[in-house]
Amino acid sequence: MNNTRIIQLINEFPLLELLIDLQPLSWFNPKVTSYVEALPYVGLTALDVQDASGRLLRFAPFLCQAFPETQERNGIIESPLQAIPLMQAALGKHYQVDLLGRMMIKLDAQLPISGSIKARGGIYEVLQHAEKLAISAGILRVDDDYNKINSPQFKSFFSQYKIAVGSTGNLGLSIGIIGASLGFQVSVHMSADARQWKKDRLRQHGVNVVEYQSDYSVAVEQGREDALQDPFCHFIDDESSTSLFLGYAVAGERLKQQFDEQEILVDAEHPLFVYLPCGVGGGPGGVAFGLKLAFGDHVHCIFAEPTHSPCMLLGVYTGLHDQISVQDLGIDNVTAADGLAVGRASGFIGKAMERMLDGYITLTDADMYQLLGLIHETEQLKLEPSALAGMPGIVHVTNNADYLARMQLDDKLANATHLVWATGGGMVPESEMTAYLQQAKS
Repeated sequence: MNNTRIIQLINEFPLLELLIDLQPLSWFNPKVTSYVEALPYVGLTALDVQDASGRLLRFAPFLCQAFPETQERNGIIESPLQAIPLMQAALGKHYQVDLLGRMMIKLDAQLPISGSIKARGGIYEVLQHAEKLAISAGILRVDDDYNKINSPQFKSFFSQYKIAVGSTGNLGLSIGIIGASLGFQVSVHMSADARQWKKDRLRQHGVNVVEYQSDYSVAVEQGREDALQDPFCHFIDDESSTSLFLGYAVAGERLKQQFDEQEILVDAEHPLFVYLPCGVGGGPGGVAFGLKLAFGDHVHCIFAEPTHSPCMLLGVYTGLHDQISVQDLGIDNVTAADGLAVGRASGFIGKAMERMLDGYITLTDADMYQLLGLIHETEQLKLEPSALAGMPGIVHVTNNADYLARMQLDDKLANATHLVWATGGGMVPESEMTAYLQQAKS
């Protein structure tokens, strides 16, 4: 993009100047509307999410057998929800803000099988594809006990087929592990910023890892192109997959059940704010959709991105969506938050969800490391840097009087629940986690 066009964009969208200067910021969406009005733009409904939920229930017996760590929840892949009062106090002290309400964390870092939010969408799409193939071949019916899938017969059948995906790390891990377990030939196209241990882990599972010296977009593009040449290959497209989206969306009904169990009220007087780290947008977009179906307009979703990779904020703020990348503005898309190192957001997610999202925040890598150290010190939780991206969201909400007044929330913060979605870190090797914590101290 030439300098003249950049200057034109900055004149039209002044916030871009701060983005280009890599300044941490927040932008609250003036176009957010009721979820009922926003729903038609998504193109999916509550019935689609119910269908996904039912499919995951059918596969639960298989998952129990194939992955013993899921047995505690009877084959359901779900994560804990817990209050973090010590972190809330430390965060208030750190930012010198009185943080009202209750702060909690959704520990998708502890999701079984692959230890990140990608275990929701990634595993779901592989299971959906496997079910479709097996039913078409006449070896599976929806009223069967799906435990039968955990057998040499099914592995032999699935070994005829291939699955491919482009990934910065966690999505590749989820798809590689479940795909290989079923018997598929899996290829994961990984960008240069993907962690070496993630590549090593995939290869240990027999997954073909294809490495690129470029970023996420190139890995996805090449993976998609390769898959198109092979009629037996299913490409899982993080930029536009409705299957991934629905797998993530199931989280909404499950969180509502957890809230009911813990007697946490969400209504007009008790708002819920949810802070979701965002890369290309599929994971947080799907979760936010599920949350809107579960809690309606009483939930307020905010995406969080690194200052070096603010692709979703850039796309939605300018209205250009996937027609603009951070690199177009000279932003390098280099961040320690490998799962969020995406230069161009999903056009599907941006256009589908922009009316449902209250706002966007950005933070520096140094902030993420500092918060990583702080939550380990206060709550003894181990997370990877990207999982901390949403942590300062409560501060931005508390400090933005205009947003709170516009949404008629300014007198409700004392009754609010603030939920940080901790997206990954469960499979991080101990040596890597030690390095993270040392980085936090420095």
